[in-house]
Amino acid sequence: MLSARDPGFEARVRASFARQQFMTLLGARLERVVAGEVCIRLPFQPALTQQHGFLHAGVVTSVVDSACGYAALTLMEPGAAVLSVEFKVNLLAPARGREFVAVGRVVRAGRTLTVCTGEVRALPEGEGGDEVPVAIMQATIMAVRERGGLSD
Repeated sequence: MLSARDPGFEARVRASFARQQFMTLLGARLERVVAGEVCIRLPFQPALTQQHGFLHAGVVTSVVDSACGYAALTLMEPGAAVLSVEFKVNLLAPARGREFVAVGRVVRAGRTLTVCTGEVRALPEGEGGDEVPVAIMQATIMAVRERGGLSD
């Protein structure tokens, strides 16, 4: 089990997410925050689609990147901030559905670098039906400590 170094990690993650104007613009909401794992939900919006009507890959990537970054932040000491330094995304299926769920999980937390995995699943249109995995991510997240004007 992963343990947090900051007892106030959940409040800190939620406050940081609330300041993320891009996630607000997309309509994403932070659903679950536990040590080593974060879940973000995004409702389908036609304004976020590409030319075929699927959720744009850039939107999918942005939401799962945030989920991974915040999962990493849950295990960092107070005062640390995060920046993505590398990620790889596999797009598994067209992103269609009524809502999308992005989950980021820490695989290994280091002092400076944290490796996470992320997944985005589409909830089918209408009621019933199975969730469809649409993307997976492997990400490396860097801890940034009180320099360069960054804060959580």
